[in-house]
Amino acid sequence: MTAEQQRLSENANKAVPLERWGPYLSERQWGTVREDYGEHGDAWGYFPFEHSHFRSYLWGEDGLAGISDYFQNLCFCVALWNGKDPILKERLFGLGNYSGNHGEDVKELYYYLDNVPSHYYMEYLYKYPQSAFPYKKLYEENKKRNRLEPEYEILDTPAFRNNHYFDVKVTYAKQSGNDVFIKIDITNLYHRSADLTVLPTLWFSNKWSNDEKQMKPLLKYVNKNSVHAWHNRLGDYYFYFSDADDLWFTENETNKEKFNGTANKSIFVKDAFHDAVINNKNKKKLREKQAGTKCAPVYNLHLRAQETKTLYCRLVDGYMDQPFYEGFEHLFHQRKQEADDFYASVISPALTEDQKRISRQAYAGLLWSKQFYSFDVEQWINDGDGITSPNNGKKFGRNSDWTHLKNADVISMPDKWEYPWYAAWDLAFQCIAMAAVDPVFAKHQLLLIMREWYMKPDGQLPAYEWNFGDVNPPVHATAAWYVYNIEKRRTGKGDVQFLKRIFQKLIINFTWWINRKDENGNNLFQGGFLGLDNIGVFNRSHHIPGNHQLEQADGTAWMGMYALNMMDIALEIAMYDDAFEDTATRFFEHFVLIAEALNEQHTWNEEDKFYYDVLVLHDGSHLPLRIKSAVGLTSLFAVSTIHKSSLARLRDFRKRISWFENYRKSKGRFWPNEEKSDSEEILISLVPRERLLAILTRLLDEAEFLSVGGIRALSKDHEKNPYSVEIDGQIYSIQYDPGDSTSDMFGGNSNWRGPVWLPLNFLTIQSIKSFGDFYGDSVKVEYPTDSGNYLNLRDVAKELSTRIVNMFSINEKGERRCYEDYNWFYKQPGNEHLILFYEYFNGDSGKGLGANHQTGWTALVAELLHEFA
Repeated sequence: MTAEQQRLSENANKAVPLERWGPYLSERQWGTVREDYGEHGDAWGYFPFEHSHFRSYLWGEDGLAGISDYFQNLCFCVALWNGKDPILKERLFGLGNYSGNHGEDVKELYYYLDNVPSHYYMEYLYKYPQSAFPYKKLYEENKKRNRLEPEYEILDTPAFRNNHYFDVKVTYAKQSGNDVFIKIDITNLYHRSADLTVLPTLWFSNKWSNDEKQMKPLLKYVNKNSVHAWHNRLGDYYFYFSDADDLWFTENETNKEKFNGTANKSIFVKDAFHDAVINNKNKKKLREKQAGTKCAPVYNLHLRAQETKTLYCRLVDGYMDQPFYEGFEHLFHQRKQEADDFYASVISPALTEDQKRISRQAYAGLLWSKQFYSFDVEQWINDGDGITSPNNGKKFGRNSDWTHLKNADVISMPDKWEYPWYAAWDLAFQCIAMAAVDPVFAKHQLLLIMREWYMKPDGQLPAYEWNFGDVNPPVHATAAWYVYNIEKRRTGKGDVQFLKRIFQKLIINFTWWINRKDENGNNLFQGGFLGLDNIGVFNRSHHIPGNHQLEQADGTAWMGMYALNMMDIALEIAMYDDAFEDTATRFFEHFVLIAEALNEQHTWNEEDKFYYDVLVLHDGSHLPLRIKSAVGLTSLFAVSTIHKSSLARLRDFRKRISWFENYRKSKGRFWPNEEKSDSEEILISLVPRERLLAILTRLLDEAEFLSVGGIRALSKDHEKNPYSVEIDGQIYSIQYDPGDSTSDMFGGNSNWRGPVWLPLNFLTIQSIKSFGDFYGDSVKVEYPTDSGNYLNLRDVAKELSTRIVNMFSINEKGERRCYEDYNWFYKQPGNEHLILFYEYFNGDSGKGLGANHQTGWTALVAELLHEFA
């Protein structure tokens, strides 16, 4: 057992399997729903980036390369100034929907280099221009571009040409759970000397300004190299640092004068360091203050060309006479070696060095994206923020029916800048990826989102803070089943108790779906956009034309998968506790009825050999929306096999399904099973064999779904043949868009009209693999379609996985497909091993698009690498 595994084993015995200190600090708190107290729900406008350096937050904090304790009382980050910027660089910059031509997007270069689940070792790299940061240029260029043009990125500016920038690498190494060493390496990559001001900043989250019951914490001067931190809940900590040019104190409180012209009580406000560095204001007073809720040693560095300078800090829960003892630097080497040992036990040795690097950085990003998330919806609705009073816009607006929701937990986030809030279906996939490195935390996360302070009393799960009531695909049973099996595969032992706990919670959610999303009781389900934001010709959540009824092929397929996963879980538990046997029968029968509905009630189009959404018109007729998209591919996801040896032990289940089969077949009713006489397995799937082969013909066609980087969300056929439909005199259309969204639907922030998305590719690959395991060489298909090359389905799954992996892999030219036009930057020495994990990928080229740190579900590439190594 490695040192890291030993730490994880100890954490597993905690009620919450977390270390006190970790990367729990957000990378964007401004522009979030939590900080929006306005009447109109305009989060980006109510708290814009321009206010972030002088307004204090109510629900969280943000910072550059930062950490905090797991309740985010005390925070640390690195602040920088290159001598030219108008803003002290304390947090990452990006554009919201007002300014970005494709929705919000971070406009910075930063990389999660390394991390382990206990966070005893972490590396973060930030690239900081030496010229003025191009805020204005990024605003102006993106503002004037339309949706048909690509986003204007920071690498499109001159800021990083000729290596005219600093590398700022922040490394954390823990001596123990409450003793964190911090190493800041600053390298001047330019061919001339340059100056840089560095402020390693420590501060308390402001929980006192709007709550008189909260005791105000204190940071207090001890000597020129140390500060004492006291908090009534956190206790005592000491912050130590290398000899500095100065040491400043201020308060983490809003600068009201800058915000609305109101006089401040003192000069000691949140942005006092900004004013001191940028405008040379009040330095003497900041130096003299010697106590506050925010402090920083100040380093004015002069770096020669190619020179690296190193600063050290330490945050520990005790006073030290010699905090930087002789040889302390070795701790960083020791923790790095422990991280290497841990990943050697996790990542397959069969992978190439580049593939190992992809896996490790995927896991690093996944672990860096754990964030403290605090939100009490009832309090948010009923209280003001000290600036805006409670108002009816909030009382009757967004999330007003989610007042039970009270969150204060460390949660795996999709992306700590673009999506600094949990998203229900993202979280499910994040947990699948997390299971390989920290299965205990993965299980904890799945159970957490189903706890009573998250799940609505009626069984609905919260989608995300922009609208908790939106409906995401029901993938949590899938995630629980994967997490269970990944841990079992890696340790040899499955956590049946976890399955029991989550199964009971999933039943509540499953019942909500049955009662709320099957309007006609015919096992054809609705759910709205179901996470596939703009995949249809209209917004499936709110704008179904003419008040006709939509029966969704994907909603029905997701529920078929849900029922089948619940059956699988119940059968597994029944091997240890036969009280669950009849529950397995219940979910099997649910699955049969859903499969029948999907295959025999209009969603299957025999002419096109594909599943479609169907609009039920007022006269009772059915209008198939003949869009060849991921909506129809979701039917592949519900597939499972049952071993006959298992059936032999489950007499009641075997007896019941045997009767059910005989009864239905005698009545000529649909039956979803397939059994081979020479096999010990029974196949259960939504898709009959002949329909499976028809769908695969399209899926593996490079003129339709198959791209260089995996499976597109929309068939490329719609590029030449856009789909249009007339409903009540109104024309609705959709066409293939390989890259950024050209639709305003959902703010144009994501695109399911052509690009490749990892979660659906992962499920597609896993499903094809399951079919392949059952059929073996008895079923072969052309790969690609019309190529004359025939493969069994297991090999097809492997080839699809390879296409995904190749988007991230370095080729013989030293380039990675996901970087496309920016490979010039990533081919430079020192940058060649930096890997970003994007939200989605261009359906033609494989270029990374959307959020560029969506390591959450895009970390699934690591699981694909392991499975097909």
